[in-house]
Amino acid sequence: MMPTELNFQCSLCDFKSPYDYFGSKPPFANAVVLLEKAYVLKDPFVPEGRHITVGSHCSVCKRAVCAGQDCSLFYTKRFCLPCVKKHFNEFPQEIQQELEKKGS
Repeated sequence: MMPTELNFQCSLCDFKSPYDYFGSKPPFANAVVLLEKAYVLKDPFVPEGRHITVGSHCSVCKRAVCAGQDCSLFYTKRFCLPCVKKHFNEFPQEIQQELEKKGS
């Protein structure tokens, strides 16, 4: 029986990706503990032990979002950009300035 392929899909853009693991301690990435539960893919371009974080869930609204800068921001936790905009004034000044530079 073939194993079922796991797929991640961002709720904000068209990004889709298979993933190998969801959580904070990928078993194939030794000594790595992520600061969030994330969708993780074994990096196909390097030897064993490396990973690519493809996405996670917004800590406010819980929607699945990719790690792309047009869809989410990681600042102690993952936030989708709609929630960032909604709670903009709750972020530190440095983060607000960075977001304003990007035009978010």
